[in-house]
Amino acid sequence: MHIGLHPLPNALFIAPMAGVTDRPFRQLCRSFGAGYAVSEMLSARQDLSHTRKSARRADHAGEPGPIAVQIVGADPAMMAEAARRNIDRGAQIIDINMGCPAKKVCRHWGGSALMRDEPLALRIIEAVVAACVPHGVPVTLKMRAGWDAAHKNAPRLARAAEQAGVQMVTVHGRTREQGYRGEAEYDTIAAVKAALRVPVVANGDIDCAPKARAVLRHTGADALMIGRAAQSRPWIFREIAHFLATGEQLAPPLTLEVRRALLAHLHDHYGLHGERVGVRSARKHIGWMVRTLPGGEAFRARMNAIDDAASQWRAVAGYFETLAQTHERLPPSRRPDATRADDAARLTHS
Repeated sequence: MHIGLHPLPNALFIAPMAGVTDRPFRQLCRSFGAGYAVSEMLSARQDLSHTRKSARRADHAGEPGPIAVQIVGADPAMMAEAARRNIDRGAQIIDINMGCPAKKVCRHWGGSALMRDEPLALRIIEAVVAACVPHGVPVTLKMRAGWDAAHKNAPRLARAAEQAGVQMVTVHGRTREQGYRGEAEYDTIAAVKAALRVPVVANGDIDCAPKARAVLRHTGADALMIGRAAQSRPWIFREIAHFLATGEQLAPPLTLEVRRALLAHLHDHYGLHGERVGVRSARKHIGWMVRTLPGGEAFRARMNAIDDAASQWRAVAGYFETLAQTHERLPPSRRPDATRADDAARLTHS
């Protein structure tokens, strides 16, 4: 698969998630088989482009290409300038955010709110494409199915985006009104795929290998984007790739392999965020990883009392070292976000 002239190693993507998919987490997911990763969204506002948070979000040091940066905003000229600014910083792909459901984004008519104003959405797309074309940088678009159940306009907006020069479209199978509640639906994604010639990526509730295969078959999508499921199981990309290739479920990862990967991730995380911020923001990553493991809930509670990086790192090392004494591989997941097998079967036969 390609985005513009950029070849990708596979068609399994980690979704951009604000406050989650910083460079260390993107690298962690890549190490477990993700073939493509997009930065956390960056505001188009120039007055925010030099903040410490923006600098961390824009950090791609040592990351393999193509470097993809997601921008969010509601003004065509500002979005075009944001695209040029990030290209100057090394962006090789620019992704337009029209999918974020957060109130603080939508109340300024950014993110998924743009799906309510198609003329403005199209002006933004055209402005960003015009800014990127001279640099040979492809533009992609991430959107939702629509604003609400009565206005699922993703197919129409996706066609207009393709005509304006967008080279890949990702669709999350929920409306903005849903947020992350309820279930994602895939008929809208299938309709977008049927309407476009450029690659289409399916996103939403893909949390196990059978579900991944069912969504691909149902939608005809060219790729899959995984979000929340990767927070607790970044090795899900490896599991899906194996299942798609062989039809067999991959064994859980070795406990000591997860220990090594998480400890390396923490080291990278502290390096990017600094100790004070890094220790606090690492708590959620640790919590996601251990929440369904033996003693995981008690360990998560301990994390909240640790305020220095060295102690946090040693605690994580010790937890997984102890777990490895009784479990060579991670125990079968009891993850609460898992899709039931009958859900995947329902999609397959629909």
